[in-house]
Amino acid sequence: MNASSDSSVLLLQLLLQLGDRLRRLRKSRGLSTMEMASRAGISRPTLRAVEAGDPTPSMGTYLKVISALGIVGDLALLAAGGMRPVTSNTAAAEASSDTPLARIVVSADTSRHRIQDLQSLALHEEAVRRVRADPVLLHQAKAVLQTWLNAGDQRSATLWIEWKEILEHRKWRKALGRTQRAQELRQASPMTAVLPPEVRKRILQEVRDLKEGVVFEIAGRASQ
Repeated sequence: MNASSDSSVLLLQLLLQLGDRLRRLRKSRGLSTMEMASRAGISRPTLRAVEAGDPTPSMGTYLKVISALGIVGDLALLAAGGMRPVTSNTAAAEASSDTPLARIVVSADTSRHRIQDLQSLALHEEAVRRVRADPVLLHQAKAVLQTWLNAGDQRSATLWIEWKEILEHRKWRKALGRTQRAQELRQASPMTAVLPPEVRKRILQEVRDLKEGVVFEIAGRASQ
């Protein structure tokens, strides 16, 4: 399946896969989180965020970990401009070329829990972006939350109380992290109520595309 390379879901999945690869490489080399953090010159909490594929750490931080693991060469092809998503135009152009190509398929873990959390994370990233840009949407989310609190459902009460603090103080990272608590918060969230139906539909389609696999081509020359 071909998809836009700026798909929010695709970008989140790429970070998740990168973090997982870095974690597995560290473990395969017998390095503890303390040793790896020291080599990279970062804190252990920051290393944990990188290995979780969290978008909060800067690209420079990710590069520090990549460098400490000795896999900087893996970035050379991307830096040379040799990778691009497959489209019908590029496929047609390459059909008559003898340039060797490699194809990379990016797909999400299709287990129910992982794919649902990826979808939830993408929806919340978009909702937070919109709330930051439009304070009216923040009031909308607060109104939804207050309605739920007034209903008195005790099963989600602690999560909703925590959401009240998040909305009041704009502590978005608490709900956008890769922790178990962040996942629980996203499952009891008023934030998706601020998203227009067409935005939700787009993100759900991106998730379906990713389940099928998004294909990238690597060209045999850097002049692409």
